[in-house]
This record gives sequence, C-alpha cells and structure tokens, in this order.
Amino acid sequence: MRFPKVAVVGVGLIGGSFALALKSARACSHVVGIGRGAANLEWARELGIVDAIGTDAADAADADLILVATPVAQYARVLAEMAPRLKPTAIVTDAGSTKRDVVAAARAALGAKIAQFVPAHPIAGAEKSGAAAADAELFRGRRVVLTPLPENSAAVVRSAEDAWRACGARLGRMSPKEHDAVFAAVSHLPHLLAYALVHEVAARGNSAQLFGYAAGGFRDFTRIASSHPEMWRDICTANRDQLLGELDRYVAKLRALRPLVEAGDGAALEKIFAEARAARERWLSGDYE
Repeated sequence: MRFPKVAVVGVGLIGGSFALALKSARACSHVVGIGRGAANLEWARELGIVDAIGTDAADAADADLILVATPVAQYARVLAEMAPRLKPTAIVTDAGSTKRDVVAAARAALGAKIAQFVPAHPIAGAEKSGAAAADAELFRGRRVVLTPLPENSAAVVRSAEDAWRACGARLGRMSPKEHDAVFAAVSHLPHLLAYALVHEVAARGNSAQLFGYAAGGFRDFTRIASSHPEMWRDICTANRDQLLGELDRYVAKLRALRPLVEAGDGAALEKIFAEARAARERWLSGDYE
C-alpha cells in the first residue's frame, strides 16, 4: 500500500476523482475528506469516495499523502491550518490551475516544510462540480503537470509522481511561470470568453429568444461557462497578468477580422478559417503531444 492514509481537502470533481482513482488502484487504504460543505462531505462518504470526514484542514495533517483541491484563494488558509501538525514524511500535492500564487502561498504557510509540497495541475477538469461528479477514470490518460520546487528532493517528487501515475495520468513538468503563461492561453482565456458570451447574451432584451434558438455551436462554445464560478474567479485574479496579455492578443485578432467581415472578403476569411481548422485537426490527431 503506497499511501496508507490519504487526505483530500476539497472533495469535488478533482478531489473526489483522485480519491476514487487511488482506491481503485489499491494505492491507499483510508481516505479522509476535508471541506466546508457538510452535505457534500456526507454524500462523498455515502458514495464511498472517502471513509471519514472533517471540516478543518488540520485533520489532514497526519496523512501520508495530502491533495489540496480547493479554489486557489483558499490555499493560504488550508496550508496554514495543516502546517503545525504536518508529519515529516507526508507528501502534499495540489490541483490548482495556477501555480505562481500557489507556490507563494505554500512558502508563506509551510515555511521550512515547503520541501514536502510538490505543486501539480491535472488537466482533466469538466464543467461539473461536487462529489457526485467524481469519477475514478477522470485522470486516465490525461496530462498532469508538476512544477517541482528547488527544495523538493528527488524522492519527494517521485512520491508525488507515483500518486498521479496510480490515477492513470501522464506526467509532465514545467516551471510555475511557464505553466501560468501556457494555461492563460489555452484554459483561462477560453473560460473567460465563454462566461462573457453567455453573460452578454443573457443581458439582452430578447435573451429568451436567443437562448431558445441557440443550438450545438453555442452549446459547445459555452459549455465551460457552467464551471464553478468561485474557482474561475480565483484563477482569473491569480493569473491576471498573463490573462490580460492573452485577452489583448485575442482582441487584436478580432480587430483584424472585423474589416474582413465588413468588406465581405470571403477569400481572406476562408483562408484564416482553413488554417484554424487544420491546426485544430492536427491537435486532435495528437500531433502536438
């Protein structure tokens, strides 16, 4: 049993799936779920996702492996609560979609115990949330990016990697800065755009008519606007410098497209659309793996 006792702080889609995946792999024997919502925790216990529950992150400190899967703005409090009782052999990892702020919060909260924290980001989210959305296969074949710290020993990093591999994940590494730049472009900006489009349409006087006629294209483009608002609020504010840069690039692209639409320049539009489609098909076929 690689991790006899596991604690998950934040038993939602990611945290719950992590617990189920480790149980399925027989990599742990006991899981403690920590969270703010009593009903969600009780449901997680009833579903067999966790074996015991608690409301204070300090209850996680005696585990062999701890996953922090709360919205990133809560990390400072969560890590500070567990730090005094964190046992020397415990491995702490996380599921935050931003990394520079997470590392800063961990350094401030954990102090000399920062070497036990291995930052990570599973690229396996969905618009669903809560324990009921948990799936033991969520991470199977999906990427998990680790952003190890200079203080991490090779053995500690291997332990964190072992945990994510037991969930079926494919592992990669980046620096926290590179991570935040990459995901501002391919994750944080798309969520911002989806939320913005739905919000703009909903504010129109004929919104009922517009939503009534919206079909597959609108549904596909805006699917991620059903994601957890608190989580994405924290991501957008934590990574705002990188997100602003990506937003400016997107606005510039729209400004470049506007005169083509205004002039009815079908040839130019078709060329851009064809290039975009080809790039997306290369991505879907795995050319960028």
